[in-house]
Amino acid sequence: MLATLTSKGQVTLPKEIRDKLGLKAGSKLDFELLPDGTVKLRAANLTALSIMGMLKRPGQRPVSIEEMDEGITSFLARKHRRQSR
Repeated sequence: MLATLTSKGQVTLPKEIRDKLGLKAGSKLDFELLPDGTVKLRAANLTALSIMGMLKRPGQRPVSIEEMDEGITSFLARKHRRQSR
C-alpha cells in the first residue's frame, strides 16, 4: 500500500489499515524505527503503566480506597435521585 506525504509531514493511512487497527480520528499511534530502516506502526493503547502519575496532585495526600468508595457511593446516590424524579 502506498500513501503520500504532504508538505506538512502528514500521511493519510489507508482505510484498510485504519480498520484493522481500530483507529478513529484522534487515535494515538506509536512509530518505531527499526535498525533496517523500516518503521513499525501500532495503535498506542494506553496501559495503566503508561499513564501512571498523570493525575499526581502535588502537595495533596493520596486518596484512600475508602474515600474513593465513599465518593463513588455518593455519586451513584445523587445520580439515582436525579433519575427517579
